[in-house]
Amino acid sequence: MSNKKLRGEKPVSPEEQQAKINEVRKIMGPIADKLPVLCSDESILRCLRARNWNTKKATKMLQDTFKWRFQYKPEKIRWEDIAQEAAMVKVYRANYSDKFGRPVLIMRPDCQNTSPIERQIKYFVYCMENAIMNLNPGMEQILWLIDFQHWTMSSISVRVVRETAHVLQAHYPERLGLAILYNPPKIFKPFWTMVKPFLESKTHKKVMFVYSEDPHSKTIMETLFDMDKLESAFGGKNTVGFEFEAYAQRMREDDSKKSDALNSGCSLLSCQSSLSQFSEALEYSLPSDRNSVVSDDGDVSSSDESTSNFSPSNSESIDEKILGLALGPCDIPKSEEAAEAKEVQCDQVAKSEATVAKEVQ
Repeated sequence: MSNKKLRGEKPVSPEEQQAKINEVRKIMGPIADKLPVLCSDESILRCLRARNWNTKKATKMLQDTFKWRFQYKPEKIRWEDIAQEAAMVKVYRANYSDKFGRPVLIMRPDCQNTSPIERQIKYFVYCMENAIMNLNPGMEQILWLIDFQHWTMSSISVRVVRETAHVLQAHYPERLGLAILYNPPKIFKPFWTMVKPFLESKTHKKVMFVYSEDPHSKTIMETLFDMDKLESAFGGKNTVGFEFEAYAQRMREDDSKKSDALNSGCSLLSCQSSLSQFSEALEYSLPSDRNSVVSDDGDVSSSDESTSNFSPSNSESIDEKILGLALGPCDIPKSEEAAEAKEVQCDQVAKSEATVAKEVQ
């Protein structure tokens, strides 16, 4: 367990962390013993960190996730269920990790989605589950690498961002290590302004704006990635690009491993067998005094970057340093800014702001 001091917080010692974990288990009652994977020390600790060590709020987060997993059954999603959405190549897990062993999810928002938002969210959940399944021992977090080449205001809806942020923050707490926004155009600024309120402080502080023409940005990418493996679209030397059939085969193989684990009673992800066996417990064995658990409405974490245990690396301190090198959403290097000025006129930005505002309403 990490005892790293977060900015604005008092340090939490390992002994204090364990005491809070035990307190959450006590509030949860017997169901904590019946769902050992979902109620592991690591799972509870992620919820505690996400809720600034408030045991009642962390307990409610666990309760809500139990219900969501029982109803949504994310570990039951298979490649055949989401292959049509995956073919859009908007999100996929890279066949490499970052230098600290974290799985990398590549996102290309300019690629077209299938229409129903439900399909998009289902595929996002599948990707998160798959990335978690491929975590190395001792690892907890995932890195997002988002390519903004060809991005326009019509590339993604505010509603999709809002729903994605909700699923990530409510049911995958502390799973995001960093989110690198690579070459976002100036026109992205009004969109970012509109979607930022959907993100908890803890989440949006992990967002980095990286530009190919910025020397500091190049340092960031070289610090995080093996440049021989990183795609050329992100400044790396890998020119092979994404191969859908190879990706599909990897996902099917992972699905098979997941099914074998579930069938053998050993869950990699969520103990679906336990959830099924104790479905009534989910409804009736949670604390009867529901009012004793504080609602998450309006709960915004104020803590800083990740505190996950990335042993044996020092990724936490590295992340903190490179976040200091990252630029803001409009700090485009001069050479790129000149090119953008020709493409994006003031009236386009104003029109985009109006479009986003209308969509949010």
